[in-house]
Amino acid sequence: MLTETQGFWHFSEQLFTEIAVMALIPLAWARAASGLLRPMRALVAQAWLREADVDLLLQVLHPAWRLNRVLAQVEGREWVAEDMLALTLRCNGNAGAWQPGQHLQLLLEQAGVRLSRSYSLTAVHGDGRIELAIKRQPGGRLSNYLLDHLAVGQVLELGQASGSLQWPRTAGAGVLLLAAGSGITPLLGLLRQALAEGFSAPVTLLHYVRSRSQRAFNRELQGLQLLYPNLRVRWAISAEPATLDELSGRFQASHLTGLPGSSVLVCGPYGFVASVRQQWAGELQSEAFSLPPAAPAAGLQPLQLQFARSQLRVTGDNASSLLVQAEQHGLRPAHGCRQ
Repeated sequence: MLTETQGFWHFSEQLFTEIAVMALIPLAWARAASGLLRPMRALVAQAWLREADVDLLLQVLHPAWRLNRVLAQVEGREWVAEDMLALTLRCNGNAGAWQPGQHLQLLLEQAGVRLSRSYSLTAVHGDGRIELAIKRQPGGRLSNYLLDHLAVGQVLELGQASGSLQWPRTAGAGVLLLAAGSGITPLLGLLRQALAEGFSAPVTLLHYVRSRSQRAFNRELQGLQLLYPNLRVRWAISAEPATLDELSGRFQASHLTGLPGSSVLVCGPYGFVASVRQQWAGELQSEAFSLPPAAPAAGLQPLQLQFARSQLRVTGDNASSLLVQAEQHGLRPAHGCRQ
């Protein structure tokens, strides 16, 4: 049974949620006013206010406005390949000093389950707009929802960006970019920024895909080649016959023959990144978005597990994932490893 006070707050929260689907102020105003919330942040830090209550009021003004959390509103959708969608988002004032090529967590709640997955920044603009590119994963709950159902105007929650990939500071002989699949996304972000800032040494981009329909940002990259004579883009096709302008199959050492570049940036699945590392002895930065093959099991062993938020202590094992074992004991942690 709800008390009178509890009933009031339950009614208010429901009312605020219904009102918050309409923005009473532009998101740009909310971004500009973010600095005015510092006194409230101090009161929350001293436990004089609850952050959830402040957020409830802020989202009445705009559904993406929060005290500390990063939320962003969808402003654009563009298909850049058969299986990849570029999203333009405008963040509230809580985003950090993000850079193209970094990655962040995108969070979304579906049917009471909080889903998350990491995506790379393909563009960062000074007015709070960013771009992410989402590749469809067969059976992936989050990626398929984003591609098929996410609409302009919807609000998403984001984590803070991180990542160590950087455009080489000294690259007199040029830069070589090697990408497989969605590994193109962080490299494209870095490439766009470098060209816009006047990088004039030779740049070669090799993108490995299964079919031509998966050549993400194909039209833009071909246009960039016309604008910047120092840029050369080639695609490697593994599931269709290659033309004279294309490479055939998966990465092999011969693909590097004759390519200029003193610095290499590589991004893709673990196996692809490992293959490039074996063949390139010079300066190299890499980012793999899949894990290395699991080592052979050393035999089932019991382990004591403690879950920090719930303070639950249980006996687990070294065979099952922490997520599976948490769910076996009634917990529902946010996760992105099944999307």
